[in-house]
Amino acid sequence: MGWENLSSISEFFLLGFSEQKEQQEVLFGLFLSMYLVTVSGNLLIILAIVSDAQLHTPMYFFLANLSLADACFVSTTVPKMLANIWIQNQVISYAGCLSQLYFFMLFVMLEAFLLAVMAYDRYVAICHPLHYILVMSPGLCVLLVIACWIMNALHSLLHTLLMNSLSFCADQEIPHFFCDINPLLSLSCTDPFINELVIFTVGGLAGLVCVLCLIISYAYIFSTILKIPSTQGKRKAFSTCSSHLSVVSLFFGTSFCVYFSPPSTRSAQMGTIASVMYTVVTPMLNPFIYSLRNRDIKASLRKLMWVRKLHSP
Repeated sequence: MGWENLSSISEFFLLGFSEQKEQQEVLFGLFLSMYLVTVSGNLLIILAIVSDAQLHTPMYFFLANLSLADACFVSTTVPKMLANIWIQNQVISYAGCLSQLYFFMLFVMLEAFLLAVMAYDRYVAICHPLHYILVMSPGLCVLLVIACWIMNALHSLLHTLLMNSLSFCADQEIPHFFCDINPLLSLSCTDPFINELVIFTVGGLAGLVCVLCLIISYAYIFSTILKIPSTQGKRKAFSTCSSHLSVVSLFFGTSFCVYFSPPSTRSAQMGTIASVMYTVVTPMLNPFIYSLRNRDIKASLRKLMWVRKLHSP
């Protein structure tokens, strides 16, 4: 079934960042570079994990899925923005806008859920190391990832269908570089009460589950680390979750700045710039955080580079 809007709107205009040609050329080069680095970096992480048998553990299985989600996440918004700048056309069709909204919400929530699952994995590894292999079985790991995909696919579909039920006014300009839920709701001619209610209940509950899982897991982790008598033991235990904690802080910190900042201090331009932080910058930095602060990943990447040199003419 195709998307059929109740109003006569057939397209929207993504205003993006700037209408000046000189600035658009700079933005195109900047975002193209960031996009290529993000996709190649995350694909390298996946390739390193898949090709190295030593990395076939629950932690790296979840990391591979997180890298896949990051690559898909950034591919939902940036290519369309780059195409609009290249062809000097800000138009996005109604169906294209709702499709972009669906996949954006899918991957942003998928990343949040995967980070929560990874926090639970670190909790079991640090607080119950003797039971880690038994608890984090391959079947449970696969089940957790499949559950994350299915729940967030249904969650995103719910919001997208509710958005499709709205009628939109003559103003078709979206002050953003992609179709986010809040800018679209502001263009609606009909009362978006049901949409907002679902956002605060279903969306709020999903976000609360992720945050609580992170807080509870790390509360137990820090409590266990503080009980380790030796400084070296504490450092070793903390090093196993430091990369994950850095990614969690970066992702949730920038997300909260966008969606939970006071309305009095929020503007369309500042909101767009802040959105870049968690939609583009965070997925780009994740591979660097995990590769630079993780000896196993660095060793696996070196192996990949060495094999490539051996096979190169």
